[in-house]
Amino acid sequence: MTIETDVLIVGAGPAGLATAIELGTRGVRAIVVERNDRSGTAPRAKTTNVRTRTHLRRWGIADRLAAEAPFGVDYPNTMVFVTRLGGPELTRFPNAFNASPEKSPLYPEHGQWIPQYTLEKVLVAKARALESVEIRYTTTFIGADQDAEKVTAVLEHGGATYEVQARYLIGADGARSAIRDLIGAKMEGRYGLTHAYNIIFRAPGMAKAHAHGPAAIYWQMSKDGFSAVGPMDRNDTWFFAPSGVPEGHRISDEDAAKMIRERTGIDTPIEILSADTWVASEFLADRYAQGRILLAGDACHLHPPAGGYGMNMGVGDGVDLGWKIAATLQGWGGPDLLATYETERRPVHRAVIDEAIANFQIYTAPIPPEIEEDTPEGAAVRQRLGEAIQASKGREFNTLGTVLGLSYEGSPLISNEPGERPAHDSQNYVPTARPGSLAPHAWLPDGRSLYDLFGQGFSLVVADGADEAQVARATKQAAALGVPLKLVRPQGVPVAELYEADMALVRPDQHVAWRGDAWDDAALPRATGRQDAVAG
Repeated sequence: MTIETDVLIVGAGPAGLATAIELGTRGVRAIVVERNDRSGTAPRAKTTNVRTRTHLRRWGIADRLAAEAPFGVDYPNTMVFVTRLGGPELTRFPNAFNASPEKSPLYPEHGQWIPQYTLEKVLVAKARALESVEIRYTTTFIGADQDAEKVTAVLEHGGATYEVQARYLIGADGARSAIRDLIGAKMEGRYGLTHAYNIIFRAPGMAKAHAHGPAAIYWQMSKDGFSAVGPMDRNDTWFFAPSGVPEGHRISDEDAAKMIRERTGIDTPIEILSADTWVASEFLADRYAQGRILLAGDACHLHPPAGGYGMNMGVGDGVDLGWKIAATLQGWGGPDLLATYETERRPVHRAVIDEAIANFQIYTAPIPPEIEEDTPEGAAVRQRLGEAIQASKGREFNTLGTVLGLSYEGSPLISNEPGERPAHDSQNYVPTARPGSLAPHAWLPDGRSLYDLFGQGFSLVVADGADEAQVARATKQAAALGVPLKLVRPQGVPVAELYEADMALVRPDQHVAWRGDAWDDAALPRATGRQDAVAG
């Protein structure tokens, strides 16, 4: 049996599902296959950041994810540093990762603390609602060959094998990617920055057994070492992650419960739901593609868990791949478009990995032995450590400059603009419409977001008083090239001030490709990878 589709996606995690949704909303046929059923109690990530939630808004499911918040969207996303959960507090960071639901002028959707398996449930429901998308679980990728026109993959389900022929194959199959091995890509970086347990447990009454109030994570720094503990889901479900675990070591349920009681300093009944080990590493693939086969998510980049970047970067990969593949298949994307996936995403991945490494240093630093002493010396140590944490960890929990501020400037799709690009600040985001940057956000008088006006293809944001002859020139060229272009004339938004131009060309992923007062005939061909059509 041979099945034909446009895109075969191996891996039904957030990166694969984001790719499928981005394709499916444009009517592109996609089959997603996953070797297991994605069940289990241990989430790989818990932070859905403001950028990912904005993509969910585009897909019409941001509110659905908010409704799934196990403790409600008003639950404080506070990070509290303590010696032990039952011990003294060192310092705290409120509203980490911009998760407070109040409206912000900088973005349309707040971050959200939610288990990855819940996010995946929402993504799967959206993908399955799209007519052109199909998801197949317990299906194993065996191998694939490609030629100039297609990829032929062999899959196995229930002991039987069959073929799928696709125009493209996406490897979103995780850190041990078979697709990465298939194309001969190599991961470069460092393995084993630390080893830790990931223990999910049920502990009725744990939330009221300490004096620190509600928070997302309680970071414990005691004489026993560094660990993190916090509420994860309904029914008194918690997670516990101690570092410094011997590589490959396994732990019994009895020993896991004992460790939790010891590290938290709270003697309470504990039911272990799952216990496994994980390894923090930093890796980047030396290449992301070979012909019609491309990599996404953990298959091409791995981040230490400091900043909540990994899963969110995978969703961003899916968005970038999705619109570029759809444009290529539908004929309005040129021959150079898809090659820019690696050109644009790899520098972003490198910058984010470097940021995560910088954030990760405290988790491997030695803990003063006096930290728990009930003496003036112990109190002084705790105060100094709290001040040091406050000075050094703000960049991990306040990440808006990295989440929204990284640019694709320098990409062959982005129009060059004279002058130096603004200096990058990992914590503070200053909106700019300089080409390559995320389009500046604004709220409309009726409560909608400016982003809600953007189209599935390109959007031309037009200021009041713009030269209508120039606007007409842009729309005429888009029609001639077959590029979907939506005119956006937001009432009540000072576009000329916000975008520092009368017109701005915004890509499907909400990044600015060009801006100016007079239309540039090279801007749209360049932005769609049609260098052969660039004037001059």
